[in-house]
Amino acid sequence: MLMQKKPLLAALALTAVALAPLHGLAEERPGEGVRVTPIFPPIAEEQFRGQVAMIGLEELGYAVQAPRETEYAAMMLALAYGDADFTVHLWDKLHDNFYQRVGGDDALVKVGNVIPGVLQGYLVDRRTAEEHGITSLEDLRDPEIAALFDANGNGKADLTGCNPGWGCELVIDHHLEAYDLEDTVSHNRGSYFALMADTIARYEQGEPILYYTWVPQWISGVLVPGEDVVWLEVPYTDLPDGNNDVDTEFNGKNLGFAVDTVQAVLNKDFAAQNPAAREFLSLVQITTDDESAQNLRMQEGENSAADIRRHAAEWVEAHREQFDDWLEQARSVAE
Repeated sequence: MLMQKKPLLAALALTAVALAPLHGLAEERPGEGVRVTPIFPPIAEEQFRGQVAMIGLEELGYAVQAPRETEYAAMMLALAYGDADFTVHLWDKLHDNFYQRVGGDDALVKVGNVIPGVLQGYLVDRRTAEEHGITSLEDLRDPEIAALFDANGNGKADLTGCNPGWGCELVIDHHLEAYDLEDTVSHNRGSYFALMADTIARYEQGEPILYYTWVPQWISGVLVPGEDVVWLEVPYTDLPDGNNDVDTEFNGKNLGFAVDTVQAVLNKDFAAQNPAAREFLSLVQITTDDESAQNLRMQEGENSAADIRRHAAEWVEAHREQFDDWLEQARSVAE
């Protein structure tokens, strides 16, 4: 019997040696063989963070597909129905209504702080603000002040606003009503970046400008707050959902919008079946300065899909130690 055991033990040992590399591969690439479909908004300036997330999932072995693109409310619907697996583009407070309407935590999983400290608000050019003592959005109730920002000759201030479907357009419309500005201010909606190109052109010609923007993105690298433009205060916090206890202050000014956080959102079934992907997406974090700097590179001409992917890869390598730590934490929770 002892003689018969030796070949068996040898065979088992050889099998263990042969399986060891496969086991190591499974630990290194827990997503091997799993197809993942991202979904992002159709805003080129927001693709950078999505590409960073995709690089991480690819390094975990996931077969990441080309991202689908749609507006925020439709993104949440697609994730809830399983037509996509994840996004890294949900604004926690601004887009909460979109999130709740498709089932909220019953259908989706919200994780992480992809970009903390996101700001929104209204700005005017510094020269006009100082010359006429403009510090608050409420100052535009004065028809003479409002007329300073009239770009089309109708006597009302032209506010470069927010695309329909982004969520911010609802807040702006609410503000104009709440602060009694509908008779003196027009909310110009359409293609935001095309409208902002016209706004910047007016500024360069020495004309007064009034616009909405958010940080991070490239606008604040061209029209620099504190130098070229100034943030306007609002008289008091008044938001469409009535949740007026949120933090809306920046540098001692009430900007009227909640200071927000961009988070990752996953389909609930996908999150349960892929703990490594969930963990990684919960850890990814990019500063507002980093995304703004990347957006400015796009504005200066590096704006192709290949450029954006390269920017993401460069960011990953520049933060490789932190990125690898996120990957290791993700691997550690894989089943």
